Amino acid sequence: MSTTLSPDRTSLLSESSAAVVRATAGVVAEHAEQITARFYPSMFAAHPELLRTFNQANQATGEQPRALAASVVAYAVQLIDPAAPSFAHVMRRIAHKHVSLGIRPEQYTIVGRHLLGAVGDVLGDAVTPQVAAAWDEVYWLFATQLVAEEARLYAAAGIDPAQPTRPYRVVRRAQETSDVVSLVLEPADGGPLPRIVPGQYVSVFVDLPDGERQPRQYTVSSTRQGTRLQITVRRVRGTGGAPDGRVSGFLHDRVAVGDLLDVSAPAGDFVVEDSASPLLLASAGAGITTVLPIVEHIARTQPQRPVVVAHADRAAADHALRETVLHAGRELDDFTSHTWYEQLDPADTTSREGFMDLSDVPLPEGVQVFTCGPLPFMRHVRATLLARGVPAERIRYEVFGPDLWAQDVPDTPVG
Repeated sequence: MSTTLSPDRTSLLSESSAAVVRATAGVVAEHAEQITARFYPSMFAAHPELLRTFNQANQATGEQPRALAASVVAYAVQLIDPAAPSFAHVMRRIAHKHVSLGIRPEQYTIVGRHLLGAVGDVLGDAVTPQVAAAWDEVYWLFATQLVAEEARLYAAAGIDPAQPTRPYRVVRRAQETSDVVSLVLEPADGGPLPRIVPGQYVSVFVDLPDGERQPRQYTVSSTRQGTRLQITVRRVRGTGGAPDGRVSGFLHDRVAVGDLLDVSAPAGDFVVEDSASPLLLASAGAGITTVLPIVEHIARTQPQRPVVVAHADRAAADHALRETVLHAGRELDDFTSHTWYEQLDPADTTSREGFMDLSDVPLPEGVQVFTCGPLPFMRHVRATLLARGVPAERIRYEVFGPDLWAQDVPDTPVG
């Protein structure tokens, strides 16, 4: 993999820049969120066309600036500290996300100019020419590795970065729950579906009523029909005074059968490889959309492979795709399912009440774990399984939104 950092990754940075980064990393980390909070408005003011590429909801909440700050600092730290965790896994995740959005090499020049300008604005006189040069070198090491990996992914998928999407027609809608809808899509250009590996996602670009264009990533929740793909969208309800999600609301309320959506090629490396190892698929909320295609794939290709599904949700009425997953599971020789609901119906004698607790769930020997859901949920799952003796290298997880930038930084478990 072209983004995998070698064991001597600290030698990537020049000796003079490494000394400066060691001396200033703490100061940059302390002010990182201020820097990225300054960077985005500056960049969008100069290049408003990029507003159509970046998720503006994450900008409004501050999640994207915080996540970018964490990722840049973590990348710098692993360049100067041989004991720091490898950043290669996060680099791959970022590259896949960028390919789904159609990020192009020339846009790294724009980002670099405004990001390093924000460093100077926030740190002021502390940014000497030597400090500026050192952090410029860090940024361009980061950028060139991403550009190289993204070029490989574009080429492998046969994608022109200047035209990263295809038009898809909505051929069916299915209301899974009051807040979850599945949209079945087929290519409107008459071409075949691209190859989709279970667990991958697509970016869907929508043109909102106010004229703004926005992308969101959704797992391909099923490809069982072969010529069509399905996405499953949970309506985002605003909390704490925040507005409801505009894109999810648009897909729920405005998009009808026959409408066209611009959809990217599949992306993401959270995929299950062919193996005889038993699987534990642990999900919460919308994470179920990753579970279904994996179970369907195993049923088609390895029905003898043991699979354990564990899902947590607010209530049974919020548990999307439950019956579809169970139906696919019936095609497996060894399939078990466990559910937890924060609000348990007294008549439900098969589910548990509360949050997911895997401490006493029977696990097959040599189990491989895939988990998807909110970051705190996945940290809890990982901690529980580590305490049970499941090796860390057997636990993988997927997150969406800006958390994917921060998932493997210090104080965050390495998947």
